[in-house]
Amino acid sequence: MSNIVAIVGRPNVGKSTLYNRLTESRKAIVDDFSGVTRDRHYGASEWTNHQFTVVDTGGYVANSADVFEAAIREQVIIAIEEATAILFVVDVTTGITDLDDEIATLLRKGNKPVFVVVNKVDNTSQVADASEFYSLGLGEIYTISSMTGSGTGELLDEVVKHFEDVPLEENTRPKYAIVGRPNVGKSSIINALIGKDRNIVTPIAGTTRDSIHIHYNQYGHDFMLIDTAGMRKKTKVKENIEFYSVMRTIKALEEADVIILMIDAVEGIESQDINIFHLAEKNKKGVVIVVNKWDLIEKNSKTVKVFEEQIRQKIAPFTDVPIVFTSVLEKQRVLKVIDVANKVYENRARKIPTSKLNEVMLPIIEKYPPPSIKGKYVKIKYITQIAGSTPMFAFFCNLPQYIKDPYYRFIENQLRENFEFNGAPIQVWFRQK
Repeated sequence: MSNIVAIVGRPNVGKSTLYNRLTESRKAIVDDFSGVTRDRHYGASEWTNHQFTVVDTGGYVANSADVFEAAIREQVIIAIEEATAILFVVDVTTGITDLDDEIATLLRKGNKPVFVVVNKVDNTSQVADASEFYSLGLGEIYTISSMTGSGTGELLDEVVKHFEDVPLEENTRPKYAIVGRPNVGKSSIINALIGKDRNIVTPIAGTTRDSIHIHYNQYGHDFMLIDTAGMRKKTKVKENIEFYSVMRTIKALEEADVIILMIDAVEGIESQDINIFHLAEKNKKGVVIVVNKWDLIEKNSKTVKVFEEQIRQKIAPFTDVPIVFTSVLEKQRVLKVIDVANKVYENRARKIPTSKLNEVMLPIIEKYPPPSIKGKYVKIKYITQIAGSTPMFAFFCNLPQYIKDPYYRFIENQLRENFEFNGAPIQVWFRQK
């Protein structure tokens, strides 16, 4: 079950600092990829074996003064609808402001667990000042300093108690989620596949939490499509459409086996697409990238190659991903998307016999062994695939602690070159023999 923790509050109370603190155990997600860090507003986090996604709403607020407060209100409403738990951040140094009061009024009307997080409590004299926030009428308050991290542990202990750890029901059919930024053609591709226009759904209050699941059973294909498009009337505050689509995407991503990430050929791959891609990769999902609106691009012999190369550079280091160029409008290569998704689904479930693994990989390792460290040599004796929902491999050796990242990547690339794992995530472990 996808657990989403949304951080809400007015500007400059320290939402982003708290967000960085909560996701810092996985700094790599935030820092590894150039061009991603600047506007990453959601990331994976973990506390006492509970995994969850943190969304920092601060990154989604419009800058123009007239829609500023309206945008914050809108986000609080979306968070109440979509998140598992809400962290309402306030600032002890300024006390309660009118905007805090207004946000609190909205949160009291919602039915989600709300945690009043009083930030910037850096010394004991400020603990007394924090008690005024009880008057917001939202129950217990949690005093923290997101700069130093004090108090965040106690806060998270309480938050994870509200998580819905309901395992997703077993579904034997593959599940494919079509995700991407607004207006990239998600609804159109679903209409093209199903062959009839589905209206934009405007659900009754309370039903919005679930993405639409469509059972597709034609042309010899049988799978579930998770539609994240058209789930809500366009809000008055246009800036929040992106924020809403992110919340929706995180949910669908959790449920699916394969993510079909649609990007706009005219706009190219943008930072939010890269964020979604890396979130899918971290969640060990299969991925297919679909470049839609290809009919609008002027072609020459190099176009596809150049475009593919740009995408692969931006999604590095996991570049073994199929890319399909479509025009949903012209109905070009729409069924190919499904063929490729099926293939990725098979690759993600692929099991390689132990004898075959050793026969192929041991000679490669012998030829390119791990570099020696301090005169010590790593000897890899035996390889096996571990049972799991995605491809995982254990390499048994004498000194696993001496194997560094570049060699992990080398091994992963060799597995990809010798076996069919296109679009599927691979995990490699070195274990003591």
